[in-house]
Amino acid sequence: MNFSSWSIRNPVPPILLFVLMTACGLWAFNRLNIQNFPDMDLPTIEISASLDGAAASQLETEVARKIEDKLTGLSQLDSVTTTITDGSVSISVAFEIGKDTQDALDEVKSAVDQAKEDLPEEMNAPTVSKQSLNSSPLITYVVRSDRLDDAELSWFIDNDLSRALMAVDGVGEVGRLGGIDREVRVELNPNLLDGLGLTANDINSQLEAVQSDLSGGKGRIGGESQSVRTLAAAHSAEEVSATPIPLPTGSWVRLDELGTVTDSHSDLSSLAYINGKPVIAAQIKRSKGYSDVAVTDNIRDAMKTFAAANPSVTIEEAYNTIVPIEENYESSMHMIYEGAVIAVFVVWLFLRDWRATLLAAIALPLSIIPTFLVMYMLGYALNTITLLALSLVVGILVDDAIVEVENIERHLNMGKNPFDAAMEAADEIGLAVIATTFTLVAVFLPTAFMGGIPGIIFKQFGITASVAVLASLLVARLVTPMMAAYLMKASGKTHEEDGRLMRRYLWAVKGALRRRWIPVLGTVAFLAFSVLLLSNLSTGFFPASDDSQTKVSITTPPSSTIEATDEAAQKAATIIASVDHVTSVFQATGTASTGGPNSTSTSSTNSATIIVNLAPLDERDVKQSQIEADLRKALEALPGVRIEIGSGGNGTQLTLTLAGDDSTLLEQAATRLEADLRTLPGIGNVTSSAAMQSPEITITPDLAEAASLGVTSKAIAEAIRVATAGAYDSALSKLNLPERQVAIRVMLDTASRQSLEAISLIPVEGRNGNVALGAIADISMGSSPSQIDRLDRSRNVSLTVELNGRNLSEVTNEAAQLPSYKNLPQGVKFVEQGELKRQSELFSSFGTAMAIGIFCVYAVLVLLFHDFLQPITILMALPLALGGAMLPLVLTGTSFSMPAVIGLLLLMGIVSKNSILLVEYAIEARRAGMSRYDALVDACHKRARPIVMTTIAMGGGMLPAALSLVSGDSSFRQPMGIVVIGGLITSTFLSLLVIPVVFTFLDDVLVWLRARFHRPHKAPSSN
Repeated sequence: MNFSSWSIRNPVPPILLFVLMTACGLWAFNRLNIQNFPDMDLPTIEISASLDGAAASQLETEVARKIEDKLTGLSQLDSVTTTITDGSVSISVAFEIGKDTQDALDEVKSAVDQAKEDLPEEMNAPTVSKQSLNSSPLITYVVRSDRLDDAELSWFIDNDLSRALMAVDGVGEVGRLGGIDREVRVELNPNLLDGLGLTANDINSQLEAVQSDLSGGKGRIGGESQSVRTLAAAHSAEEVSATPIPLPTGSWVRLDELGTVTDSHSDLSSLAYINGKPVIAAQIKRSKGYSDVAVTDNIRDAMKTFAAANPSVTIEEAYNTIVPIEENYESSMHMIYEGAVIAVFVVWLFLRDWRATLLAAIALPLSIIPTFLVMYMLGYALNTITLLALSLVVGILVDDAIVEVENIERHLNMGKNPFDAAMEAADEIGLAVIATTFTLVAVFLPTAFMGGIPGIIFKQFGITASVAVLASLLVARLVTPMMAAYLMKASGKTHEEDGRLMRRYLWAVKGALRRRWIPVLGTVAFLAFSVLLLSNLSTGFFPASDDSQTKVSITTPPSSTIEATDEAAQKAATIIASVDHVTSVFQATGTASTGGPNSTSTSSTNSATIIVNLAPLDERDVKQSQIEADLRKALEALPGVRIEIGSGGNGTQLTLTLAGDDSTLLEQAATRLEADLRTLPGIGNVTSSAAMQSPEITITPDLAEAASLGVTSKAIAEAIRVATAGAYDSALSKLNLPERQVAIRVMLDTASRQSLEAISLIPVEGRNGNVALGAIADISMGSSPSQIDRLDRSRNVSLTVELNGRNLSEVTNEAAQLPSYKNLPQGVKFVEQGELKRQSELFSSFGTAMAIGIFCVYAVLVLLFHDFLQPITILMALPLALGGAMLPLVLTGTSFSMPAVIGLLLLMGIVSKNSILLVEYAIEARRAGMSRYDALVDACHKRARPIVMTTIAMGGGMLPAALSLVSGDSSFRQPMGIVVIGGLITSTFLSLLVIPVVFTFLDDVLVWLRARFHRPHKAPSSN
């Protein structure tokens, strides 16, 4: 069925179809989420386990290894990453793309359940949860108040503010930075305890037994049933002070007679500052699957309402990560608009007919808008990838209309009326339009099946582009011919003379067909040049971005208190604020607490993070990488700290990971490699994840002496833990308040922890009374790793090299030549992680996808042309684009990374499309009786103009991105624009000359094959 002819004769159904599709597309567009990039995380399950006071090395043996062993048999497992610090184990279980998250969660829970019986009895059950939060916070607010003290303001954020923000759809977590957690502290006098025969553990156990409300029993009073409750929990610190503590002699004393009871706060875990002023901050993260922009807008609206309802506090926005996302969205939309305008202008420039230009212009919205409906149905968002897919295919979308309109205009100039011209021209060009469209789909769609993180990106790109191209086919077959039949008019010219440029081109084509060896030699030389360029090309995964925001991470020695870390961080913040182009500085020392009754936090008093806001990109003449280099130089004067600069985003760091089972050899190899890496020129800081030794106090019991006094090692550990840090959190008694419970922490006074002699006097419960710790154990100073990192059941050390603006592949190649890199000790190996792993995934899976795509293109062409040889002519155009695409990358020093790969993918489709227009016309002309030479010359004559129009439209649309003329950060768009423009120029120029010559060679092969294998049929016997 000829759909174009049907559409021309019956215009109403196609009009209604596209009105409906456009309306649905606009409806879907307003409901699409806006994000920066797709959520690019593997399906990940988090396991958290904690045992207060346990050393990292102890937890590695008793907890981490046992859980890891149970995880090895899980299906589609990608990696198991474990981080062990004092008191906590965090295991991240990543699965391959395509694994159902709920199935992964169930499998991990089952594996952890199997390991529970082997874990320490005193440890709480490990928690298993899905990674449902975006890794970086969307927005951070600072909260101040003249009426509330730190404790009240902290609870205000944990309770009131958190409750208001968690009600916003898409908010996944509200964390608090700075502030304090209220706590009743009972600090006991060790001399009094010893004299009365008590221990700190006795006091804690008594409080735990007494300070609680218990239920149980039923009453039958008055013929009715009543529940019975025992109410003994304290409701204030004063009530806790009056708690009676029984003595071994049978009498009792008040708790406050044994020490001091204060309504205070727990040890500081975090501090926050904005431009040097102390604040308490609220940090908000979104859940995965939600729009960055919509969630941020809703948070801001909710915060305005909340601030108006609570005038006693002042709430200000400290920093956010949404500005680059909004700028990228606006820039991508502008690219679509600019590309559309340029494409339409090119049509008018060549055709000089407003009616024909209108037909081409209408094709754009009718192709793009319905694509939004498919994106909405597939759960895609308006992100950098999907919007770039649309902006890149704008030239392709108008191309089908250009070919149709240009062909119809040519038939009009033959003297035909618009109706007949549209009918005949649409029928004549139909096969070429269908072939080019399905060729593009065959190029784009296989990339949707790439694996790993690159597969997430290419899936959205490939499907979005394919849907838009298929929509343009519908427009070109149903709408453009129909509208041309009723709108276009003959120009009055029955024959239009060729211009000088066309005459020179046809002269060149005729010369190439007569002297075929000249273009062949030129093509071979160009291909050799392309191969040479590949050897000089640097590679990467993602280009470094300029978000007008960077991060400085500061680490002090493991023994540092939070006060010492904070002092170093404040000095760094002061230095940073004085660097040019820095607009504000937000400092967070320690760790963030999620607040509320189920608050979680990790002890990290020796680390601080400084968020540095920079002047907007349009207001400065230096790149972010240069400002980071200035920060690095300024902070060199800060002694005794480890400094990392950069947000850790793609394209900014090289991570080399060493793994091995022998920790000593591993650390020695990492130390040698770290020293060698520092010698590389032009890089920033080099940091190692190898943990520094953390000082510890070791207690070695005299087992014989302890046994004779009835003291066990477990009793010693419990006595020390309660006396110096308080009981496990789960064993603390609670103070009941209207909206929460406050922990009551029992421990010895501070003086009892300040020397080994004081610790040796801590009483331990024995068979016949208390025994001094020093009498049954040796107490000394020691050390252990402050942190242990493991990867896939082996210890690992990661060395991070700040690229400082250099390309990933260049630094990687230089590092690979270092002696310590080449000569690793036996049992230590490199493991690809981070960008190196993603880069390998990108190129390997893209190569496979391209091979499949080329085969699909060939298959489509064979089916459409019913010829096995001539489709090879079309495929020969692909390598012609390679040199043009690579040359500008090499000249500009741009790495061949994800956006360049996307540009190359698009280029393959366009080049194939242009070649199809030439070859299809030549084949049809020969079938109509023309000679090979005349058919090829006529094909070049008739198809050169639409090919050049498409090239100029595509190149013009990419020019602002290639020259960084678009607003905001163009780091992702620029490599793509460079590849597309360079490849278009060379491939178009070469294709218009080389493809006809290749056609003749393959036709000669076909003639030879027919002569070689064709056998004349014998006449049938008369008998």
